[in-house]
Amino acid sequence: MGEGLQPVIRASDAERDATITRLRDAMAEGRLTLDDFSNRTDTALTALTRDQLAAVVADLPNGLAPAAIAAQGAGWAPWVVGIMGSAKRTGRWRVGHEIHAVALMGDCKIDLRQAIIDASVITVDALAVMGSVEVIIPEGVEVDLGGVAIMGSKEMKMGGPEPSYGAPIVRITGLALMGAIKVRNQPSFRERAWKRLSGQDDPPPATPNPSGTLR
Repeated sequence: MGEGLQPVIRASDAERDATITRLRDAMAEGRLTLDDFSNRTDTALTALTRDQLAAVVADLPNGLAPAAIAAQGAGWAPWVVGIMGSAKRTGRWRVGHEIHAVALMGDCKIDLRQAIIDASVITVDALAVMGSVEVIIPEGVEVDLGGVAIMGSKEMKMGGPEPSYGAPIVRITGLALMGAIKVRNQPSFRERAWKRLSGQDDPPPATPNPSGTLR
């Protein structure tokens, strides 16, 4: 080691845990999306040195106040309703601790990959009657699929790494009556095809059909 160079200091388990806690606080303040948190947590868990841990949180301020931020959304829960049509929530949006989805002879799509999460447990209350509710989450997030299916189905297609330490839990419950509740963390065939053909990260925007609903 040359003269004047600082020695490389290996990271401890406690320092990794502290970094993940800081990431979780930043997510609660809306500074990180659920996808950001998952990716950075994976990096923190495999970091060998303090410098590598510091790089994970280099763009985050100190002195976060997650409790105050989370309190702003207390009691508020977004609704996604598709009645004989389609409805979706995608991109960067604030979720809170609960989401209500209703698909009545229609479709609901809830994409949490770029969502801003305010709680450690997010509950999706889904009702699919002759329709479908689809929930998309990033890899490395824990999922609990419950609820009841009557002449319908509940499907969960997961891949990638195990849930990240300290990651929020997405709990899906509700009723599928001659309908379907679907959960996945992998791109759909349409999303993969669009990405290959266009080189873009997102699928093309939905276009209205003559009845005014989205396809």
